[in-house]
Amino acid sequence: MAEAKRILILGPESTGKSTLAFDLANHFGEPWVPEFAREYLEHLGREYRYEDMVKIGKGQVNLEDKLAEKAEKYLFCDTDLRVIHIWSAHRFGKTDPWVLEQIKQRKYDLILLTATDLPWEPDPLREYPELEMREYFLDLYKKLAEDSGFPHFLVSGNRDERLQEAIKLL
Repeated sequence: MAEAKRILILGPESTGKSTLAFDLANHFGEPWVPEFAREYLEHLGREYRYEDMVKIGKGQVNLEDKLAEKAEKYLFCDTDLRVIHIWSAHRFGKTDPWVLEQIKQRKYDLILLTATDLPWEPDPLREYPELEMREYFLDLYKKLAEDSGFPHFLVSGNRDERLQEAIKLL
């Protein structure tokens, strides 16, 4: 049996990545990989530090690979190491070499970039509600998607429009 296609959903905070990953998984009856950082940070009990970034990255990779074993046709990934790279570089001015190496090695069949056209939803783990910052991060993710060599598309609109657009792209 062929390996499941890995679909990466990438974008700034509060742009519907988790919702789209969940909706696609539900539509196709396949697994989705939640954002490991959320669980990690919720249980951390302190401000995150540079050393936490590689731990989060390794947790994300392990979770993704574990869930890939359950996937038949698709695996929907709510984020990947590109997010770790962007946040680490932004917050700490550097990225752990392991993260950068893994970005080069890990493969995705499609990247769905989530547009900033959804309203900001406050969350204690989110840091940048300003549209300018969301657009700034979206530009960084677009550049990483382009540099990856993987097919990539921007999805926008409301929840249902994004889902329908993503289904067509698959």
